[in-house]
Amino acid sequence: MNFRKAHFIGIAGKGMSATALLLKQMGVQISGSDDGFYPPVSDYLKDAKIAFAQGYRAANIPDDADVIIIGKNAKLRPETNDEVRAAFASGKLIRSFADIVHELTATSDNIVVAGSYGKSTCTALLAWCLKTAGKDPSYFIGEVTNGFESYAQRGQGSVFVLEGDEYPSSNWDNTSKFLHYNARSVLLTSATHDHINVFPTHADYLRPFRALLDRLPPDGLVVACSSEPHARALVEAAGRPAVFYALDDKAHWHADNIVRGAETQFDLMRGPEKVVRLSTHHLGNHNIENIVGVSAMLLEKGLLTPSALSAGIRSFQGVKRRMELLSAASAVPVFEGFGSSYEKARSAIAAVKLHFPERRLMVVFEPHTFTWRNREAIAAYDDVFDGAAKILIYEPATQGASTHAQLTQDEIVDRVRRAKYDAEAIVDPDVALQRLGGMLKTDDVVLLLTSGELGGLIKSIPKLAEQKFPSKAQVELAS
Repeated sequence: MNFRKAHFIGIAGKGMSATALLLKQMGVQISGSDDGFYPPVSDYLKDAKIAFAQGYRAANIPDDADVIIIGKNAKLRPETNDEVRAAFASGKLIRSFADIVHELTATSDNIVVAGSYGKSTCTALLAWCLKTAGKDPSYFIGEVTNGFESYAQRGQGSVFVLEGDEYPSSNWDNTSKFLHYNARSVLLTSATHDHINVFPTHADYLRPFRALLDRLPPDGLVVACSSEPHARALVEAAGRPAVFYALDDKAHWHADNIVRGAETQFDLMRGPEKVVRLSTHHLGNHNIENIVGVSAMLLEKGLLTPSALSAGIRSFQGVKRRMELLSAASAVPVFEGFGSSYEKARSAIAAVKLHFPERRLMVVFEPHTFTWRNREAIAAYDDVFDGAAKILIYEPATQGASTHAQLTQDEIVDRVRRAKYDAEAIVDPDVALQRLGGMLKTDDVVLLLTSGELGGLIKSIPKLAEQKFPSKAQVELAS
C-alpha cells in the first residue's frame, strides 16, 4: 500500500474510524470529516491525533491526499453531498473502507467472523485470546470492547481477525463487505434473515454468505454453529469439510458439566474428549456457545494451547452493549442487551431469566433497526418478550422511515398487548424515567434492549437504579 495521505468522508462510522486507525498505525497521514462526532469514536480519533472536520465541505479534502475513502451512508452521495461530489470530481483515487481492508489483508491469515448475531463478541474474543497469549494479532472489531486500547489494531503476528459485515461496501459497490476481506477461515455464527431493507428475502440475505464460503481456499477452515439451522444448511450445501459447534453434544465441539453462577464454568469437549475446563463471567447460553465456537477455531487451527485459551476466556471483559451490567452499585441489576434483532433480543431475555429466575424482569425496548420497524416483521412481536413482566416501548427511530413500510409506535404496542404482554408506550425520556422509577422494586432486574440510545435512558436508568436501590456495599460505604 503506497498511500502517504488518506482522507475519510464519514470518518465517525465504526468501520471507517477503525480503518483510519489501522492506516494511521502504518504511518499514513489521516484527515476526515463527518456531520457528528460522539464518544467513543471521537475519543479514539483524538487519542490517535487524527484531525477531523465537523460537517461536509469540498474544502475539507486536502490537495495532497492520495486516496479518498467514502463511507456507506445515505448522506454520502454526490448528488446531495458537496464533499463527496468534489471527491469524485477531483480525479483522486476513490475507495470504500472495505477496499482498503482488502489490501490490508492480502498476505495475512485472515479469520472472518460472519453471521446475523454473535459477530462482535466472537471477533473480540478471538482477538483477545490471541492478544493475551502474546500472538500480537491484527484485528478489526465492529463494536467497542472492554479491555482493548481500540477496536482496530495492526499487529505484527500472522493472524488478522475481522468482523465480517454482510452490508454493501459502498454507495457504488453492492458487494458485501466481508467478500473483500480475503478470508482464509470463517466462523459462521448464524444466518437468520436480517437487514430486510437491504435483503428483502431470506434468499437474498443468504447469497453473500454462500459466496463467502465458496471463495475460501481449499485448505480454508469453516467453523459453524450447528444449532442455528440456516448456518448449518449453508455449510452443508457448500459441500466442503467443516467443524460444527453447539451447546449440546450434537456437534464436534460442545459444552458439558455447566455450572452457572457469577462465574460460569463448563468443560470444553471435542466429541467425547474433554479438552479443558473453562470459566467466564458472561451471562447466558448464547455466550457459552460463542466461547465454544471461538475455542474450536483457535484449537483447530493450532493457534493456542488449551491453557492459553483458558486464560484468555477467563480474562475477557466483553463487548460493550452485549449483556453489559450498567448498575454495578445497585441492588437492582440493569443490563444492556444489543436488541437489534429478534434473535439478539431473545438471547438477552433468556440469559437474564436463566441467571435471575426469581426476579421480575422489566424490559425497556427501542425498535431502532429496520428489522424491528418494518411492517412485514410485525409477527416477531408475538413472542419476543416471553419471560418479561413489563415492557416499556420507546418510539421507533425515524431515520430512513420513508424507505420501507415503517411501523408506528402504536402499532407495535398494540401488537405486543394482543400477545398478552403488559406493555405501554413511552415517548418523553423524563416522563419514562419517572414512570419506571415508580414501578421498580428491590427484587427486579432491568433489561435495556436497543441498538440506539433510548433518548438518553441508557444512561439515566442505571443512575436511577443506583440512587433508589443502592447495593449493600454502597450503603455500608455511605454509613
